Amino acid sequence: MTTLSDPLVDEGATAAEELGYRPFDADNHYYEALDAFSRHLDPALGTRVFQWATIDGRTYPVLGGRVFRGVRNATFDPVAKPGVLADYFRGNPHGDDPIALLRQHEPIRDEYRDRDARVATLDRHGLERAWLFPTLGMIYEEPLRHDVDAVTALFTAFNRWVEEDWGFAHQDRLFAAPYITLADVDWACAELEHALDRGARTVVMRPAAPTTRLGPRSPASAEFDPFWARVAEAGITVVVHAGDSGYTAHGYAPDTGFSTDFGAMTTPIRMLHLERPIEDFLASLVCENLFHRFPGLRIASVENGSGFLPGLFHRLEVTARKIAGWWPEDPVETFRRHVWINPFWEDQVDDVIELMGADRVLFGSDWPHIEALPRPLDYLRDVAHLDPADQRRILHDNVAELTELRPA
Repeated sequence: MTTLSDPLVDEGATAAEELGYRPFDADNHYYEALDAFSRHLDPALGTRVFQWATIDGRTYPVLGGRVFRGVRNATFDPVAKPGVLADYFRGNPHGDDPIALLRQHEPIRDEYRDRDARVATLDRHGLERAWLFPTLGMIYEEPLRHDVDAVTALFTAFNRWVEEDWGFAHQDRLFAAPYITLADVDWACAELEHALDRGARTVVMRPAAPTTRLGPRSPASAEFDPFWARVAEAGITVVVHAGDSGYTAHGYAPDTGFSTDFGAMTTPIRMLHLERPIEDFLASLVCENLFHRFPGLRIASVENGSGFLPGLFHRLEVTARKIAGWWPEDPVETFRRHVWINPFWEDQVDDVIELMGADRVLFGSDWPHIEALPRPLDYLRDVAHLDPADQRRILHDNVAELTELRPA
């Protein structure tokens, strides 16, 4: 592994000096070590849960006995450069070929897998602190969903690795979130306790109806109340981060499973539906009155976008008129009180502020993923027109407050 000193990256520290404070990035990622899912996994469970296989010279993860091809190179060495598709996701103004851009590989950097190297990178980026989330960990629940015991075994092992290699609050600057699934509520409660005992400030889950032993369930179903009650009591923030939510194309396109391979795309319709999972997830929490059962809950939506908000708010308002008395108050106000939104950085932040308020918007760069901001503080140009107080809320204060436990 190598650490690459990039003078353009170092501009982040200069930008932070001009700003007067260092922002807090609500969306950073690591690239998992090769043994991230196996180091703490009982070897006897390998064939049922997780192992590696080499096929035609390429290394693939095997989940539940099936080869997983959703990521072209799951070893991440070499790996695409941070933000190589940044302009592409801003509307592709240069008409770039994403396949050609993704071929710009480099050796994996120390900061992708080493926490102290990552702290040094925060300094170069001009960042005070960052939330850290999985890469592969966000897409491995879905392939195992029909075997709940395999899911819990995998993520027990994974969370021990996260704790060991990254820590849940390293130097009070890197906050790696343990992964939680509600597939087994007793497991979820025990794993939450384990994380709380070791200083976790957030936990992360995918936007999906968890598949339990009795089938899929709404995340706001009463059977999960023991988990949500403990979350509220501890005052920890639950981050719902984009991942493989298991959504199908309902016949409008071939369902080939989760893939980050642009070359495998047969129609762009799947890209048009990227925000379906988070809209359904958050709507279920509101529609089943979860926030009225547990008034202290704080939910942060990260890397799921914000384009769904206008339509969702309209439908909630219409439904509230049609089913008078279902909600104790305006459901949109309930949503705004309990949910924080990290928009796609290519979204218009003013639109999100108008809908949610500046105190519910989170800055996140997605670094070092391919669609990330190459330099996290490139985002400053998108908020430069805002009032300085609103800028600071979005760039720092909102995520800082969510990082502090707020016990009920």
